Amino acid sequence: MATLENGKGTTLRYAVGNMLSIFILLLIGVLAFSIRLFSVIKYESVIHEFDPYFNYRVTQILIVSSAINHILKSLNYDLSKHYRGLVAYLLFQFLTKNGIYDFWNWFDDRTWYPLGRVIGGTVYPGLTLTAGSLWRILNSLNIPLSVETVCVFTAPIFSANAAWATYLLTKEVKGTGAGLMAAALLAMVPSYISRSVAGSYDNEAVAIFALIFTFYLYIKTLNTGSLFYATLNALSYFYMVCSWGGYTFIINLIPMHVLLCIVTGRYSSRLYIAYAPLVVLGTLLASLVPVVGFNAVMTSEHFASFLLMVLHMQVFIIIHVVALVYYIKGILSPKMFKVAVTLVVSVGMVVCCAVIAVLAALVASSPTKGWSGRSLSLLDPTYASKYIPIIASVSEHQPPTWPSYFMDINVLAFLVPAGIIACFLPLSDASSFVVLYIVTSVYFSGVMVRLMLVFAPAACILSGIALSEAFDVFTRSIKFQLPGVSGVSHSGAEDTTTGDVVIQNDIVKADKHSSTYKKEDALKERPSKKNRKKEREHLEKASIKTQIEKRLLVLPLEASVISILLLVLLGAFYVVHCVWAAAEAYSAPSIVLTSYSHDGLHVFDDFREAYAWLRHNTEVDDKVASWWDYGYQTTAMANRTVIVDNNTWNNTHIATVGTAMSSPEKAAWEIFNSLDVKYVLVVFGGLVGYSSDDINKFLWMVRIGGGVFPHIKEPDYLRDGQYRIDSEATSTMLNSLMYKLSYYRFVEVDGKGFDRVRRTEIGKKYFKLTHFEEVFTTHHWMVRIYKLKSMKNRIRGKTKKSKSSSKATTTASSKRGGRRKKNPWY
Repeated sequence: MATLENGKGTTLRYAVGNMLSIFILLLIGVLAFSIRLFSVIKYESVIHEFDPYFNYRVTQILIVSSAINHILKSLNYDLSKHYRGLVAYLLFQFLTKNGIYDFWNWFDDRTWYPLGRVIGGTVYPGLTLTAGSLWRILNSLNIPLSVETVCVFTAPIFSANAAWATYLLTKEVKGTGAGLMAAALLAMVPSYISRSVAGSYDNEAVAIFALIFTFYLYIKTLNTGSLFYATLNALSYFYMVCSWGGYTFIINLIPMHVLLCIVTGRYSSRLYIAYAPLVVLGTLLASLVPVVGFNAVMTSEHFASFLLMVLHMQVFIIIHVVALVYYIKGILSPKMFKVAVTLVVSVGMVVCCAVIAVLAALVASSPTKGWSGRSLSLLDPTYASKYIPIIASVSEHQPPTWPSYFMDINVLAFLVPAGIIACFLPLSDASSFVVLYIVTSVYFSGVMVRLMLVFAPAACILSGIALSEAFDVFTRSIKFQLPGVSGVSHSGAEDTTTGDVVIQNDIVKADKHSSTYKKEDALKERPSKKNRKKEREHLEKASIKTQIEKRLLVLPLEASVISILLLVLLGAFYVVHCVWAAAEAYSAPSIVLTSYSHDGLHVFDDFREAYAWLRHNTEVDDKVASWWDYGYQTTAMANRTVIVDNNTWNNTHIATVGTAMSSPEKAAWEIFNSLDVKYVLVVFGGLVGYSSDDINKFLWMVRIGGGVFPHIKEPDYLRDGQYRIDSEATSTMLNSLMYKLSYYRFVEVDGKGFDRVRRTEIGKKYFKLTHFEEVFTTHHWMVRIYKLKSMKNRIRGKTKKSKSSSKATTTASSKRGGRRKKNPWY
C-alpha cells in the first residue's frame, strides 16, 4: 500500500514538474521576445544596419511577385492588353511569374553597375523564405501586417525559438534543470541580442536557431540511435545551409566529434546513425542551394575540419571501416576475424590513399588550396590584412578585445570553466560534444568578433550546466541538514530511508542516459552473456561510486545558504547588464542616430533625409557612387543604381571606387564618368562627431585601391607614418577627392574648420571644386551629395588665322593628340 502511494506521489510530482517546466519555457520565450523590443519602443519600427536592407528588398520582391501572381491568375488578367508601355509590361510580366522561381533567376541590374548581380545564385534564401512564409501565414489568419513589420519582428520571434532549442539541447546533455537555466541565459545574453533586436533583419536572426537545433538533433540521435531524428537532423542542417554561411562550422565540428569518439573508444551504432545520414543526405540537400552548389563537395571547407585538411572524408571512411569491423567481429571466429581485419584494413588503406590523392590534386589546383578568404582568415588571423584588405576592413572581422567578452557574455565567462568540469562528471558522448563545441568556438571568437555569436550559445549551455549543478549541491546540502527534513545525523554516521531515496533518485537521474546507451548497444551489437555480466557489474560499481560521491558533497548549512545568495546576486547582476545592453548598447538603429547633451536628446536622421532627396530629385536611371557600406541602403531606400554594395563579391570593382576616392579631382572625375556615375555620396561626421564616417575609413579605400592599382600607395597619404588631416597632412591627402568632398565649405560653419572626430583643424580650408558640384547636404552635414559636372565643349579657336598657321596648328594639335595619354578606365 505504501509503495502504491509512493508511486502515485512520484507520478504527480513528475506531472507537476513537467507543467512547471512548460510554464517556465513560455516565460523564457516571452522574455527573449520582449527584451529585444527596446529598439521599437525607443525609436520606431525600422530596419537596422546595412545588410538587412538588402534582405528586406529581396523579401519585398519575393512576396509582391507571388501575391500579384496569385491575384492576376485568379482574375485571369492579361496585362499585355492593358499596359501599352513596354517597360511597365515587362515589369509586371516579371512579377506575375512563379514567385520563387523568378527569385532564383532574378538578375538585379541596380547593383554593381555595369556588371549587375544574379541574386538567386549569390544569396542565402533561408531568411527571406522564412519571413515570406510568416507573412503568408499571418495574412491567411486575417492579420494584415506589412512586409516591413514582419521583417522587423522576425529576429525576436526566432530568438524565442533559439532559447527553446537551447533547452532541448542542454536537457539531452545534463537534464531539465540545466536546460531551463541555459535557455534563460541565452534569452538575455548580449552577444545574441546584438544580432537579434527588433529590426535586425540579418541572416543570423534565424541561423542561430538553426545552428542550435541541428546540434540538438545530432545529440538526440546520438542518445537514441533513431533514424527518424537523424533524418530530421539532415533537414535542419539543410535549413541552416539556406540561412547562413556559418553552416560550415556544423559540418566540420560534428566530424571532429565523431573522430574524437572513435579515438577514445566510444564508437557505437548510435554514433554511426547520427553521423552517416547527416553527411550523405545533408550534403545532397546542401548542393541544392544555388549559392552553395558543388561547393558542398569541392571546397576544403566542406570536407575538412578546421585543423586537418581531409578530416571530413577521413572520418566518413573511418566510421564505415569501424562499423564493418564491429559487424564482422560478431559473426566470425577469432581466427577468421584476424584475417578479415587484415583484409579490411588493407583495402581501406588503398581506398583512403586514392581518395586523399584525388582530393589533394583538386585542392592543389586552387590558388587558395580550396579555402575562401574568410576561412583562411580564421586559420591565419593575419591572412586578410596581408592579402585581402577588403575582408580586414570590415569591423566585425576584427579580433575582439577582452572587454568585449565581458560586454557580450558578462558573468558567463567565469561560469564556463565550471561547466566544462561538470561535463566530465561523468563524461558522455553528449557532454564531450559540448566541450568540443566550446573549445572551437572560443578560438574562432578570438579571431573574429562576429563569431562571438557562435560562442554565446556554447557559453550559455555550459553556464547553465554549472549553475544547475551548483544549485543541486547547495540545495541538497541544505535539505540534508535541516532538522525534521533529513535523516542525516550530525555525526554523519548513517543516512535514513528518506536520504537514501533522494540519493538513489539522483543516481538514477545521473546514470539514466549512460545505462540506456549500454542497453541499446547490447541489443544492437549482440554481446555475449559474459560481457553482459561485466556490464552489470560496471553499472553497479558506478552507481555505488556516484552514491558515495554525492554523500560526500554535503557542504555546511551556512556555506550553502551564502553560496545560493551569491549565485542569486550574480544572476541579478547578469539580468541588469543584459537589460542595459538591450536598451542602450544594441537598440539604436544605425540609420537613425541619437546623442545626449546638456540641452536634451538630439536625433540625427540624416541618412533617410539624404536617401529621400535622391529618390525625389534624381532620375530613376541615375547611378550613385559611394563606398560599399552604403550600397544596400541606397538601392533599397533611394531606389537608385549603385556601383558597389555590401556584397563585396568583386574586389576589382571596389578597388576602382577606392582609387577614385583616393585620386585628385580630375582623375576621379574621369573614373566616375567612365562608370556613368551622376552622383557621389560621402558620409562626413566632423561636424557632429560621428566617428564612422568616410574620412576614418579612407585608409581602407587607399589599401584596397592600391591592392589592384599600384600607383595608389598608402605612404603617400601618411606623414611620418601618421594619418593626419591638419596642416601637416601630405599634399596627396589634401588633394584627394575624399578630402575635398568631405571638407568642402566646412570652414563656413565655425570659421575655423574644426573636426570634432579627429579633434583638430583641417589643413586645407579654402578651395573650389572644378569637376563636381554640391547639390545636397543634410541638416547635420552627415551625408553630402555631389553631382559630376558635364564635360565642357571644345572651342577650336577665337580668332581667324591664316591657312598656313591653321595647318600648323592642326598638325601640332594632332601630334599632341597622338601623344595624349589614353584613359585607362574605359
